[in-house]
Amino acid sequence: MTSHRQAWAALPPRLKILEPLQFSSDQWSLIERLRLNFNDREAHAHLPLPIARFRETATKAIHEHAKQFDEVETVAVDDSWFAEKFVAGAPDTMANHVRLYNDDVDEMMAVLVPSARYRKGHYSYGKFTVPQPHGLHTDHSAEDPQAAEEPICIARIETLGTHYVARDRAHDPRTQSMLKALRYWIAVPEGEPEAILDELLKQGTLKTIPVNRVMLMVAGNGSPNSRVTQHIAARPPPGGLHSAFLQRQYKLT
Repeated sequence: MTSHRQAWAALPPRLKILEPLQFSSDQWSLIERLRLNFNDREAHAHLPLPIARFRETATKAIHEHAKQFDEVETVAVDDSWFAEKFVAGAPDTMANHVRLYNDDVDEMMAVLVPSARYRKGHYSYGKFTVPQPHGLHTDHSAEDPQAAEEPICIARIETLGTHYVARDRAHDPRTQSMLKALRYWIAVPEGEPEAILDELLKQGTLKTIPVNRVMLMVAGNGSPNSRVTQHIAARPPPGGLHSAFLQRQYKLT
């Protein structure tokens, strides 16, 4: 067993709210490629990769807290967040959960992508009621426009998932037009975005990230060769659903 596989196997006792997943031999081969060169574009074709699950007690606690809010709270994680929540005063319940999530993900990324260092993050929680998702998008690294692709870990707690564009094949012009409809949430010759979203899910062009899992994805920027993970929030039903979303993005050193 290689040293980083041993390090991965040794993680569980050190993690607070996450449980690392067991990887198949194919997944370990993918991780080896990403460790050597995270900007391996062919390796990116096999992302996102589930790397951990939330412990049941953490899932329940986070979801129960989110259910107390009838609007969505979105909070940026930066130096001022840490100072406000953990230095100047008593942290709120969700901030405590997020801090544990951040610490656990940092531990895992130190094994999976050793060159990764924290760049930015945010979290949202409450009752998601918007009847349509915002457009198909990627997470950008505007702080460094010349940077190539970067690691990002996202998780959705309970009920409301996230869809992403599967990258196992090239897309024909019709599919590209349909993806454009979702990116800008506009009508195209192939139809309205609501119907297109359903069709792309049925045919497998869009796949759904499972809830209560931490996913390793690719954030990008304006680089012409970026092959980033395009994703879109799932639609809540009429009346909305309570959920929580956590995101932590890294830069490469």
